[in-house]
Amino acid sequence: MADKSLQSLISRAAGLCRGAERMVAFTGAGISADSGIPTYRGAGGGLWSKYDPDKYANINYFRKDPSYYWRFFRDVRHSFLDAARPNTAHEALAQLESSGKLKAVITQNIDGLHQEAGSARVLELHGNTRRFLCQQCATVFGLTVVWERLQASLPPTCPECGGELRPDVVLFGEMLPETVLREAVEAARTADVILVVGSSLVVHPAAGLPVLTMEHGGRLIIVNVGETPLDGVATLKIDAGAAEVLPQLVGLMAQ
Repeated sequence: MADKSLQSLISRAAGLCRGAERMVAFTGAGISADSGIPTYRGAGGGLWSKYDPDKYANINYFRKDPSYYWRFFRDVRHSFLDAARPNTAHEALAQLESSGKLKAVITQNIDGLHQEAGSARVLELHGNTRRFLCQQCATVFGLTVVWERLQASLPPTCPECGGELRPDVVLFGEMLPETVLREAVEAARTADVILVVGSSLVVHPAAGLPVLTMEHGGRLIIVNVGETPLDGVATLKIDAGAAEVLPQLVGLMAQ
C-alpha cells in the first residue's frame, strides 16, 4: 500500500472515530506482534514448533497430562511473556479510553498487555496467561509465584493447599467465560463504531461480535495485515500493522 493511500485511509478512519459516541476496540494477536509475541502457528518459528498446540492448548490433554502444558510454558511461553512490553498500538488504545472516547477493549489475547499499557476496561474473552488458579482451593496467583513453583515441581502445586494449578485461560474444548462474554456482547451491541485491530476474525464465537455491531447500526473499521471474512462488509479496511496505524489514528482524532 502506497504511503499516500495509507494516510488517506487513516484520515478517513479518524473522521469516523471522531464522530463516535460509543467506540469499542476488538483486538487479536496482530496487535501484540510488535511486542515480540508471535502467533502459535505463525512466524514465531522454532520455539513454538517444539510443542503441539493440539496438546498444550487442549483441556482434555491438559487433564490427561498437565506436565506437557507446563513444559511448554517453562520452555516457550514464559520467555515471550518475560520480555514482552506494550507497544504503541496498546498505548494508543489506552489513550483513547482515558479521553473517554473508547468504552471498552474486547480482546482475544491472553498476554495482559492492554492492562499493562493502562487500559482499564479490558474484556478478556480467552483469559490471561499471566494469571493462574488452584483447581482445589480456587486461589488466584500471579506469574512470579507460579514461575517459582514451577522450578520446584512439574506440574507446579498450590502454595496454599498443595492442589494442582492451571492457567486462567480458555483452552480448546472449554466454553468462554459467561460473564465476560455477556459484557462483550453488550459492548458490541451498543457500539456505534467497533475498531478491529490485528484479528483475522476466524475464531468463533468471538469473531461474531463485530457482526453484532453492524446488525445494530454501528460501523466496522478493520486494521489488520491480511484478509478477514468481513473485509467486504466493513465500513473501512486498513491493511497495515497496528503499531503503524493506531498512533496516527489517535493523533488525528485529537486534532
